[in-house]
Amino acid sequence: MLRNFIITLIIIVTTVVTARWLLNGPETGNGMDEHEEHEEEYARGPHNGRLLEAEGLALEITIFETGIPPEFRVYPYFQGQPVDPGMIDLKIELERTGDVSEVFQFEPRGEYHRGDKAVAEPHSFDVSVMAGYQGKSFRWDYANYEGRTQIATVLANEAGIVTEIAGPATISETLPLTGRVEIDPNRVSQVKPRFPGVVQNIYVELGVFVKAGERMLTVQSNESLQNYHVNAPINGLVIKRNVQVGEATAEEPLFIIVDLSQVWVELDIFARDVGKVKVGQEVILETLDGLKTDGVIDWLAPLSSHASQSIHARVPVANPDGKFRPGQFVSAKVNIATRGLALAVKRSAVQRFRDFQVIYAKFGEVYEVRMLEVGFGNEEWVEVIGGLASGTEYVTENSYLIKADIEKSGATHDH
Repeated sequence: MLRNFIITLIIIVTTVVTARWLLNGPETGNGMDEHEEHEEEYARGPHNGRLLEAEGLALEITIFETGIPPEFRVYPYFQGQPVDPGMIDLKIELERTGDVSEVFQFEPRGEYHRGDKAVAEPHSFDVSVMAGYQGKSFRWDYANYEGRTQIATVLANEAGIVTEIAGPATISETLPLTGRVEIDPNRVSQVKPRFPGVVQNIYVELGVFVKAGERMLTVQSNESLQNYHVNAPINGLVIKRNVQVGEATAEEPLFIIVDLSQVWVELDIFARDVGKVKVGQEVILETLDGLKTDGVIDWLAPLSSHASQSIHARVPVANPDGKFRPGQFVSAKVNIATRGLALAVKRSAVQRFRDFQVIYAKFGEVYEVRMLEVGFGNEEWVEVIGGLASGTEYVTENSYLIKADIEKSGATHDH
């Protein structure tokens, strides 16, 4: 359960803080930022990079990303003095989650070595630095993690963390519209007497439902003085009554009945969107109280409104329960295009990390951020153009818990 997961995290954090305070005494800050503590342990060079030292040789490893794609810049020193980069052979290997390896070769560029390609986000990897200088070989290994955390499977399951596999998706491009529920005029009946006469009895009231063939009133004919019955011609709701007992019938309908088992929804399409809407397009409709249904546009008005230049689109809607009421306001989403995407992720999975839209990829019990380059999207899906490999397992539900755990652990972006 989520509550148990949160309680477990609080216990772990409290235990770590207490242990550090007892061992090391009070610290500035919150005392539980493991990543920041790790950063404070390593030496830094003049360019604020990680300083690696052995037998007098020192390499300052930086990732430069101001105004350009991120790149390795490595500053060499010997006995504390800058060294000509051309005198040192250098190679860096990165091991990322998902068994992805990268090798960087370097060339001298002024006072530093420059990597031969960009360092892709996230800058989270195990690093191996190999160097050759004055006939000696050097190697350093260290971890540089950001946007990464580890959560036991049992805790992740209790917290409701759900994952899916990133892959292709077919998504719809929709156009939002508004409209109203209207009576289908083909389902309206005006009840009139067959012969002029005087109303003797009335058997139904305004606002009741009647069935076809049901007796509605009795009329005495003026010519034959015989009584005859007037029956309901259709199933429907009595919405108008124009008669009382003892009154003479006239040309005006005695009753009006409406069959609401099917209604129309008339959508307003403004001039800028007229070209996007066509007969046959599917529509999702929703009332203000959350009632949803779908339908298909079967007619577009040939004339536009003079004031707004909008036109009407008609969507017939089955209404067996009478929940769609004439005059009711309706919002709509018209499916104006369908796209097949080579790679997409659920929108519910997307979070903010630094200045990026990200998802959290899962590798066993390790969760790590993936910065996305996104394209087209709708309410359910987001197209991925770059930053994520197809087939990657990623968190789709409760991803905010992963984000919170990473932020708690202080997984910063510091080079």
